[in-house]
Amino acid sequence: MIMCMKSCYSATSVCIFLLAGLLVLPGCNQQKQKDAPNILFILADDFGYHDMSSMGSAYYETPNLDRLAERSMVFTDGYAACQVCSPSRASIMTGQFPARHGITDWIGARSGEAWRENGRYSKLLPADYVHRLDTAYVTLPEALREAGYATFFAGKWHLGPEGSWPQDHGFDINIGGWDAGSPHGGYFDPYNNPSLENREPGENLSMRLARETAGFMEDHLNAGKPGPFLAFLSFYAVHGPIQTTEEKWQKYRDKADSLGIAESGFEMGKYLPIRQVQDNPVYAGLVEQMDDAIGLVLDKLKELGLEDNTVVVFTSDNGGVAAGDAFATSNRPLRAGKGYQFEGGVREPYFISVPWLDHQGEQNSVPVSGTDFYPTLLELARAAPRPGQHADGMSLVPLLRGESLPERALVWHYPHYGNQGGEPSSFIRRGDWKLIHYYEDGRNELYNLAQDISEATDISSVHPNRVAELQLELFGFLDGVGARFPVLDTEYDPEKEAARLETIRTKRMKQLEQQRLHFLSEDYDPGNDWWGSNITND
Repeated sequence: MIMCMKSCYSATSVCIFLLAGLLVLPGCNQQKQKDAPNILFILADDFGYHDMSSMGSAYYETPNLDRLAERSMVFTDGYAACQVCSPSRASIMTGQFPARHGITDWIGARSGEAWRENGRYSKLLPADYVHRLDTAYVTLPEALREAGYATFFAGKWHLGPEGSWPQDHGFDINIGGWDAGSPHGGYFDPYNNPSLENREPGENLSMRLARETAGFMEDHLNAGKPGPFLAFLSFYAVHGPIQTTEEKWQKYRDKADSLGIAESGFEMGKYLPIRQVQDNPVYAGLVEQMDDAIGLVLDKLKELGLEDNTVVVFTSDNGGVAAGDAFATSNRPLRAGKGYQFEGGVREPYFISVPWLDHQGEQNSVPVSGTDFYPTLLELARAAPRPGQHADGMSLVPLLRGESLPERALVWHYPHYGNQGGEPSSFIRRGDWKLIHYYEDGRNELYNLAQDISEATDISSVHPNRVAELQLELFGFLDGVGARFPVLDTEYDPEKEAARLETIRTKRMKQLEQQRLHFLSEDYDPGNDWWGSNITND
C-alpha cells in the first residue's frame, strides 16, 4: 500500500487510499504525477555555498534563489564533482566522476612540462587530462531527448572546442555556449561570443540568458509542441571578470559600510592569500544581477502555468572564489574555495524542486554529488535508467520522497595545481569522514565533517585504521577507472619556489588589501563608464 511521506492524519480526517489502481486522493500531500515533467536546470559558475542569503550570507541578497529554496529540498551536503568548472560540468552531463571521464582540470589549463610556462616552480608536473567531452557519451540531454524532450541550452559550456559544443551533445538549441569558460566581453553587450549575437549595447549578460530561456519556454508552449522540455540555463555569472552596475555597487558599498568594514580581508594560504570576509560590492552586485535573472525565469514559469509540472534544479560548478581569479568572496566557515581540496572548493548550494512531492523547504544532509542529477532527472522524467552511463550517480528520488539511500563514497580527483592555490590531491568522503591524499609528499589528512566543518584539525594520527580503510577505497576506485597522476618535475627548484611565495606574501597580499578598500571607497570608479551599463536597464 502507498503511504504518505508525512503524516496525513488530523482530528477530523485521514488519508484514504483506494487499493484499486493505488490512487492517492487529493487529501494527501504526496501527489501522483500524470505527465512527464518539464525540467529547468539552473547552473551558476563559481557560486559559493554561502553566496546567498538563505544559505547564511548576511551581505548578499538573493530573494529569488531564497524563494526557490523554500519550495525545494535543500541538500546541505551537496557537492560539485570537482573544485574547478569543466570537470564538474562534464560530470553533470555524464553522471561520472572526473577520474572516470578524464576531464580532471578546466579545459585549457597547462599540464605536463607546459606547466612550467606559468612561471611556477612546483615539485610536480600536473597530469595530462582529456580536453573535450567525448561525443561517445550518451549525455543527460541526449537521454532526455530520446525520451521525447525538447532540449535548450543557454550560457557557459566550456567542454571543448567547436565540434564539442552543446548542439553536439544533445541540445536542440544552443545560445551562448562555446569554448570559453569566462565571458570574454564581460557582463554587458557587446559580448564577444560567437554563439550569442549582440543585440542591445549595455544589455546585461545574465538577464539576456534568462530572457532567452524564458522565450524558449514560451515558444515551446505557444507552438503546442508535443512532449516536455529541458531548459538548461548555465550562467557565466559569477565568474570573473566581476562587473556590476553603479546602482548595485552603491547599494552594497553602503551595506558593507553599515555592517562595519574589517581592517583586513585576507589570510595567507600555502600558495595564495585567501579572502576571509564577504564585503566586495562589485561581486555582490554581480550576484544580485544573477538572482534578478533567475527571478525572471521563475516568474515566466508561473505566468505560463508551467510551475506545477516543472522540476527546477539549482547548483554551482565549484566553490566560491576566495583566492585566485577575482579573490571575490569568502566561504567561511568552510575552508578555502574554488580550486581547493577543502569543503569551500566543492560544497555547493544544491536544490531540487519537485512540485508534486511534499518536500518544500526541507533540508537533507545525505552527501550528494553533481553526478546524481543524471539518474535523478531520468527517473523523474520516467525515462529508463542508464547505469552503464551514469556509473557514479545515484537517483535521489527516494530522498525526495522522504525515504533513504544506502551509504556510499564520493570521490574527487584533481592531480593538478589550481590557479587558486589548490594542491594536487585526491579525496574521498564516506559518511562524516573525509580523507585527503596529497601527491607532493604522499601525506594524508583526515577530518570528521560532522565535528569539524572548517577542516581545522587533521585527526589522521588519531584514527590510523580509518585512514587505511579510506585510502584503500580511494585508490581502489582511482586505479579501477585508470586515473592519471602527476609526476615529479626533475627541474624543480625549491629556491625559486620559495622566492615566488615570498613575493606573494609581501607584495600580492598588500595589493589585494588595497584593492579591497578601493572597491569600498566612496569615490570608486572602474574607469569604463560602468561597462556601458548606463546605456540601458539591466
